[in-house]
Amino acid sequence: MSGRIGEASDTLLYLNGVSVSFDGFRALNNLSLVLAPGEMRAVIGPNGAGKTTMMDVITGKTRPDSGEVVFRADTDLTHLDEPAIAALGIGRKFQKPTVFEPHSVYDNLLLALAGNRTPRRALFARETAAEHDRIAALLDTIRLTEHRHRRAGDLSHGQKQWLEIGMLLAQEPDLLLVDEPVAGMTDAETAETARLLREINRSKSVVVVEHDMDFVRALDVRVTVLHEGSVLSEGSIDHVSNDPRVIEVYLGR
Repeated sequence: MSGRIGEASDTLLYLNGVSVSFDGFRALNNLSLVLAPGEMRAVIGPNGAGKTTMMDVITGKTRPDSGEVVFRADTDLTHLDEPAIAALGIGRKFQKPTVFEPHSVYDNLLLALAGNRTPRRALFARETAAEHDRIAALLDTIRLTEHRHRRAGDLSHGQKQWLEIGMLLAQEPDLLLVDEPVAGMTDAETAETARLLREINRSKSVVVVEHDMDFVRALDVRVTVLHEGSVLSEGSIDHVSNDPRVIEVYLGR
């Protein structure tokens, strides 16, 4: 492993000089980013800025052409596949919610908790007291206690997003990567999602990719702006919102 890995000793996630090209298009261009343990970071930028590719690299879906991606100071993620990275404690929520729509909210969470049990056994074997308590806590966190017996397919779009976040939390990751969680949500759901993620951030590190600037402001966290595969600006929402370069390439559109 590179000698640089020691530099990441006080970080949870460390990207250094990461570049990725697809058919001559450079999706990431010498990207560097540092995430501290317990931090929530918002990542914004125009379409094609490299946000999704960055998440793909972190989760092992895409291999970088060059650079380091280090988790917990000593694990180089570029040598691992997606299941191995998930097992380390990195969970990803995609933009479109993927829940088991024919099953109840409760059973969706039970399936996410199942571990090595088969889906059939997870649903038909009685859950343990510990699993029951864990699901109750998850339902409370994701604001779905009153909907626990509803079919997941009957939930609103926003509630499905919350359920999928709950299913991710059921796997107990240390780091959550959340892709555009409030796309398609009502204003009330968007505000509640900001509160939900801040609550999750009390015990988990979170990276949120989002376009909704009001939502990003509600998160009140450090913001990284990507443009053409590199970091264009970084700092508070007020700092990046007033950066002339950010206004030119993103906010002014």
